[in-house]
Amino acid sequence: MRAVRVAARIAPPDGEVTLLHVIERLHGDLPGIERFYRRLERMAREKARAFTDLFRRKKARVRVVIVYGDPLEETLRYASSSRADLLVMGSHRFSRSSPGRGWGTLSYRVGLISRIPVLLVK
Repeated sequence: MRAVRVAARIAPPDGEVTLLHVIERLHGDLPGIERFYRRLERMAREKARAFTDLFRRKKARVRVVIVYGDPLEETLRYASSSRADLLVMGSHRFSRSSPGRGWGTLSYRVGLISRIPVLLVK
């Protein structure tokens, strides 16, 4: 939520914003798995719809995109193919008691690999 609020604050009034959600597929053919994925997608769309008002208030165009696959690969692929100017992602906070926690997160890996600037929001 913090990342979405920051993105809404910095989005230009005539800008275009994409709220991307990647659903990672499980390996194997499990009973009822397609129903499970449809439920995840429906929940992601509902949550994203609640965020769209933040951008529409600024008259920014906003769209919701949901894809399936590896979160790192799909995030980088979509950002590149859509010619994104900036990626805004939430980041885990680091704690003094376990400073190594969070180094393997999606946002950290995207920040390292992406050729597009990444704003990590704590």
